Amino acid sequence: MQFKTATGLASLIFSVGVMPTVLAADTNAAAPATATPEEVIAKVHQASKFLHEKGESGFAEFNAKDSQWVWKDSYVFVYNCQQDKMIAHPFRPDLVDKPILQIKDTKGTPLFEKLCEAGKKDHGSWVEYYWDKPGEAAPSRKISYALSADVSFKVGIQVGAGIYDDKATPEQLSELLAKMSDPTKFPAP
Repeated sequence: MQFKTATGLASLIFSVGVMPTVLAADTNAAAPATATPEEVIAKVHQASKFLHEKGESGFAEFNAKDSQWVWKDSYVFVYNCQQDKMIAHPFRPDLVDKPILQIKDTKGTPLFEKLCEAGKKDHGSWVEYYWDKPGEAAPSRKISYALSADVSFKVGIQVGAGIYDDKATPEQLSELLAKMSDPTKFPAP
């Protein structure tokens, strides 16, 4: 069940007390304003758990730019694949309550179709596309992690967040996700 996985991962991260830096050399993790893949995975799992506990009343918190769900150059967004709509987005309020499945990036990638498929996987998955980075005018390469959220009386809810990175591949990030999702593959330092 997705919720147990999210809880286990969050517990692992917080019990270790430090985020791993498996991809630090490839993602410029040393830059203080750049979110790491590990932070994205942890935040998305925390968001899934938060929505499981709060239900629909928690959606509004993901629209605020000054919430715990916005950090460095990343943020968590919430969407419903079954209802084809954006539920919450801190930097694009124009998308909230609008259809998402027809949205394509500048290269023609149907990004929410791909995110919806990625989020259905047991531990979620990563999707590469081009999106506007907060504070910049042109789209940047972004790789987002999508995960289903178990929200009472709602089907198809997913949460996502991403990194703006020109080097990391979805395959590398999937390996990191596998290590973080299975404590036997992710020993404490």
